[in-house]
Parts: sequence; structure tokens; C-alpha cells
Amino acid sequence: MTNEIWVQVRDVLRQEVGQSNYRNWIEPLEFAQLDGGVATFLVPTSFIGNWVERNFGDRILHHLHSAGAHVSRLVFSVSRITAAPDPKPGAAPAPAPKPAEAAKEDLPGAPLDPRYTFDSFVVGKPNQLAHAAARRVAEGGPVTFNPLFLYGGVGLGKTHLMHAIAHEMQTRDPSLKVLYLSAEQFMYRFVQALREKQMMDFKHLFRSVDVLMVDDVQFIAGKDSTQEEFFHTFNALVDQNKQIIISGDRAPGEMKDVEDRIKSRLQSGLVVDLHPTDYELRLGILQTKAARYREQYPDLLIAEGVLEFLAHRISTNVRVLEGALMRLFAFASLVGYEITLEKAQDALSDILRASDRKVTVEEIQRKVAEHFNIRMSDMIGPKRQRSIARPRQVAMYLSKALTTRSLPDIGRRFGGRDHTTVMHGVRRIEALKASDTQLAEDLEMLRRALEE
Repeated sequence: MTNEIWVQVRDVLRQEVGQSNYRNWIEPLEFAQLDGGVATFLVPTSFIGNWVERNFGDRILHHLHSAGAHVSRLVFSVSRITAAPDPKPGAAPAPAPKPAEAAKEDLPGAPLDPRYTFDSFVVGKPNQLAHAAARRVAEGGPVTFNPLFLYGGVGLGKTHLMHAIAHEMQTRDPSLKVLYLSAEQFMYRFVQALREKQMMDFKHLFRSVDVLMVDDVQFIAGKDSTQEEFFHTFNALVDQNKQIIISGDRAPGEMKDVEDRIKSRLQSGLVVDLHPTDYELRLGILQTKAARYREQYPDLLIAEGVLEFLAHRISTNVRVLEGALMRLFAFASLVGYEITLEKAQDALSDILRASDRKVTVEEIQRKVAEHFNIRMSDMIGPKRQRSIARPRQVAMYLSKALTTRSLPDIGRRFGGRDHTTVMHGVRRIEALKASDTQLAEDLEMLRRALEE
């Protein structure tokens, strides 16, 4: 078994277990060796190793077999470099540290990814405000934005910014007690504390931190007891003027099955949206990643136009985009060829098929007309008043972003308009969305609805 096989299996697991589970449990695994049919993986904590073995062990074995690896058993070994004490599933949570200067390693948080720093975060218009807010909070000092709430779709950089904030805070002040975990892990700890009758320890531990960071808060939706405890923990930390940073897949007000008092609390600080990536940002991310790969493999060559092709074709998820580039470099390092456009299309055929845009211009027109409460006949008709022209420009912008139609083709579907009219509409919306938050939210809501 090689590391390349593990990379392939991880890609399959990412699709199978979902992004949240993948990020929390599969991504931290590092393949170490295969000896006598036993595959050894390094894990940051024993907690993660035990959880993965119990919940995903069979799936990992199955996919390793399918990929051609002769593996009969999995072993998860705690890496001495990154290990932090963590209780095993089923055991009582560790008692809260009594001294105020207790080491941050005693906190039962998720491991931080060393790759996710501010230096490795590529900034563009869609994420500029979120990056600036994260930087400001990471600088420490008086608590200004509390909570800082980051939201957006999958693979837009929320978790990257969360990890970057934690890294920066701990670099600036190593004594700071920063606790980062997913909402799922918060719930698991809460249920475990209830079962083991250790609620006082749980409360003391979670309310004694300097910074609480909770990723994917939408996970607590519909879980009343967890929401209750989360609400009280939130209030206790705010009352102590401690920093809270939270991420979610949508704005607090749009979350279903979340109590109104929690929505209100989440909206009481700074709420920042990470917009879907544009072509320039995706290309910048690819160029940055490619430069790092070339430092490791200086002999690998990538033909002109390949990065631009990927930035155009894989548009909805940065993680998929980065995974595609990693696969290309892995294949090239194995067989020693230059990455040409033709070879990239062959190697990434499955990813490209999944990323093909299937939305039609007509669907976009109907959805935009419904959203802005105008008639379809007005959408494609000659009327120029703003209440109709602006939705028409939105529909043109989305048609350009979500379909492969050319500008002249799009223009024909909007009542036979010229391609320069379409281009003007697209540029107008691109300029407005950076300053008009309501328009940006409308675009994100429409994009999500169309891509479901």
C-alpha cells in the first residue's frame, strides 16, 4: 500500500461520509506504514483514533481492499509530535484543570490543521471581509466582535479561517486557553457528561476557556438539550468578556430548528458571509497550491492553461478544486509525465463530470422571477424600469456563472438582446455585490436553490 492509495480512498470517503465527518475524523489520519497486512495510521489524539476505528474502520478497510491494498487490520497510533491528552469514548471527561495556568493541551478540542494559517489563505473579493474580520479577532486585545459568526457554503474557507485564528492567537499568547471543536463534538461531550454524571466538570471546563470556537453550529439544530447547554455556555462566556467564534452553513436567521434566543445571540456580534468563489480567486488558490507542490517536486511540469481550465470547470467547492490539483501532481509524480490539458481531463474525468453545470438559463429566469416577484414575460421583455432591469441583470449574471452558455446565446434567451447588454449586466452585478449586502445575500440564496 502506498500513500497515493490512501489519497484515493480519502477522496471516496469524503463523498461517502459527508464533509463535516470527513474534516473531523478522516482528514487528520496520516498513513504511516503497511506491515504484515496491518495498516498503521498516525492520529493527533487517542480520542480520534478510537472514534474512527469504531465508526469508520469497516468502511476504510473495504475501500482499501477495493483500491488493491492487502490490508487485514487497521491500527491507529497517536503521533508523539501532535498528540494531546483526550479521553476515550465511553470514559468520563477529564476533570476541569484547577490552576488558571493549566496547559491548553488539557482542553478536549479537535486538532488544529497546521496547513490552515493566514499565510496559506488566499484572499479575493468573495472572502475579503471575512478574512479581515478574522485577522482583527486573531490580534487579540479588547473583545470587539462577540461573537464573530462566519457563514457560507461547503469549501469556501470557514474552517480554514477558524484554524488560522486559533494558530495566530496561540502564537501571540501561548498561555491563552483556546478551545476549538465542532458542534458535533460539543454535543458528544455534553451527552457523555450527562451519562457519566459529570455535568459540573463539563460546565466548568467549557466556561473556563479564554476563546471558544465552534465549527458547523447548524449541527445542534433540533437537539433541544444541547441547544440549552450551548446557550448557557455562550452567555457565561459573553458575561466574562471572553471571545466566541462560530461558523455555520447559513446566516443565523436562516437556520431551521434553532431556538430564536440562540439565533438572536448569534446575530448580536459580527456576522460575515464568505461568498462563493469567483474565477480569479479559484485561479489564485490553484497557483498558490501549485507553487508549493513545485517546491516539493521541482521536476514536475504543468502545461499552460491547465490551472485556468480547472478554475473554470470546478467552481463550487475549493476543497474539490485543491483535491483535483493534488491528484494531478500525485499521478504525475508516479509516472513522470508533464501535466497537459488532455491528461488532466483524463485523470479528473470523475470530478469534472460531477462538476458539470446542469442548470439551464430558463430555470434561472424562472427562479429569479419568483424571487423578485416579477413576471417571466417582463424578464425577457423590453421594460427598463429598475424593478425589472435589476432582476434581469441578476438572471444574466447567474446564467453566465452557472451555465456554459456563451454571452450571445444568453442574450438570445433574454428576448434577443445583444451580447454587450449581457456583459454590461454581468459587470454591473459584479460591481454591486461587493457593496450591496442584500444583493449578495440574494445571489447566494438563488445560487444555492439552483444548485440543489
